[in-house]
Amino acid sequence: MLKVAWSQIYAHPLPEGHRFPMEKYELLPEQLLYEGTLSDENFFKPETAEEKWILEIHDESYLHKLKSLNLSPSEIRRTGFPLSKALVEREIHIMQGSMMAATYALDSGIGMNIAGGTHHAYNDKGEGFCLLNDIAITAAYLIKEKGLKKVLVVDLDVHQGNGTAKIFEDNPQVFTFSMHGAHNYPLHKEKSDLDVPLEDKTGDSSYLKLLNRYLPELLDTIEPDFIIFQSGVDVLETDKLGRLGLSIRGCRERDRVVLEAARLHQIPIMCCMGGGYAKKINDIIEAHANTFRLAQEIFF
Repeated sequence: MLKVAWSQIYAHPLPEGHRFPMEKYELLPEQLLYEGTLSDENFFKPETAEEKWILEIHDESYLHKLKSLNLSPSEIRRTGFPLSKALVEREIHIMQGSMMAATYALDSGIGMNIAGGTHHAYNDKGEGFCLLNDIAITAAYLIKEKGLKKVLVVDLDVHQGNGTAKIFEDNPQVFTFSMHGAHNYPLHKEKSDLDVPLEDKTGDSSYLKLLNRYLPELLDTIEPDFIIFQSGVDVLETDKLGRLGLSIRGCRERDRVVLEAARLHQIPIMCCMGGGYAKKINDIIEAHANTFRLAQEIFF
């Protein structure tokens, strides 16, 4: 059975007019339940992540400042969020959601988190709507707790996974692969193990051709024990913060390529949702929902 992390805390409200669309965290599970893609049995509620796993990645001093709400004004501005206790609690639950989803994936082949994909968080700072890095924490958990030897991060959000790349720059057990807008945020790109920068307006055909070129080569060469898939839908042409040109159908095919490759190679995969800021909330929900529909179709 597909297991999906979700909690009401994911939909923590932000001040009215904030550009980060928190409403998708309520609307997406509602849509998946309404259409029958998921039932209540598919969902599990993550609790608070153990601090020891957060500290595998993040500096203790940073975590202390975060939990005590003692970030400086400039540090708060960098995250893009108004800092609050509820927001920090939300982030810590999301970390646990990704770790638990990965654990379920070891048994069934796939696990998913309605939230997560917080790839801009560094070990000592947050930025770009990311306070802690669930991708990095989950990779460390899989290696330290589950004894895995090689984790492949497939980051297909429109923005480079700069925090994840920096965290693992000297770690041979984690391979970071990022396809992202060349001229989009972040202005300063870190060096992933493999970066594929894309020109503005890159559409379905060119995007899928590149993905179909690089991903099979990576799986054959790296032979990972596990894949963490950051499946942000801000690659859509309609996205307010992205600069690529994918259609909803093209985004769905992107997800199909990744999920079918994992299934074919019998590599467990955890999917975290990443960004999505289209002008119409319906576009965001439809694109995210496709990832879950494909997971059911391909794995179950």
